[in-house]
Amino acid sequence: MVTVGLKPSQQHIGIAGLREIWTIADDAGFDGCWVFDHLAPMGPDRTGDVFDGWSLLAAMAEATKRVRIGCLVSGNTNRHPGTFAKIATTVDHLSGGRLDVGLGAGGDAYTDAMMGTPTPAPVERVERLAETCEILDLLWTREETDYRGRHYTLTAARSDPKPRQPKPPLWLGSSGEKFGLRVVAEHADVWLNAALPGTELAELQRLSRVLDQHCAAAGRDPATIRRAVQFRLPSDADDALRLARSYVEAGFTELVLMPTGHDDVVTASEAAAKLLPRLRDVG
Repeated sequence: MVTVGLKPSQQHIGIAGLREIWTIADDAGFDGCWVFDHLAPMGPDRTGDVFDGWSLLAAMAEATKRVRIGCLVSGNTNRHPGTFAKIATTVDHLSGGRLDVGLGAGGDAYTDAMMGTPTPAPVERVERLAETCEILDLLWTREETDYRGRHYTLTAARSDPKPRQPKPPLWLGSSGEKFGLRVVAEHADVWLNAALPGTELAELQRLSRVLDQHCAAAGRDPATIRRAVQFRLPSDADDALRLARSYVEAGFTELVLMPTGHDDVVTASEAAAKLLPRLRDVG
């Protein structure tokens, strides 16, 4: 089954516009509505307004009724895993169990320099991501957690309440062939390719095959990890459908539409909603 989500940019837009988009996503029947996790706008010009992703998710939980919500992806270095587990659980309860948890290794040299926070080396960031995946599972399922990792230590840690869901689905974003995709193979419910939107399909397929190899090494059936791709939606409907079909035929079943660019994001989201029934036929 193919799912279709909407990921509007939360930069250079007001709260009223975001509320309109959440209503569009909920009413139109999108499977998911997403935010991102950055302290500064993304793109060549990193100035201007941008809202915090997890604060928005709490508002989205109250403003919507059926659509699943989440962050693609949360930067792991932005929060301690114990704090992150608590935030995610809170949003899961607010939404009635509609949260999908997106997580990546993190690291944004621009905002780290701006805020005076360290940017760990790539290998360390991936190690921290792996430990966070283990810690989330423990905090969400056990009464008490002791954990001794290379980067995190928990002693008789409690995290109550538990999520409303047995465990929120974990979407991991990575394109790291040696270490990152190994973490995906070991922990993810969904793999979000972390390559830039617009990356050639052949490269996405190659990375998917690398993930299959890591699954084999971990003793996991590759079919148990759904494959997600996020992409900017062409303004021409036929072009958009052709692009979506190419991803589905390549094995990507979770389509995340990004109504961004120079057009008004609310208008672009309305156009995506009108296209949604035809996108469902692609699957």
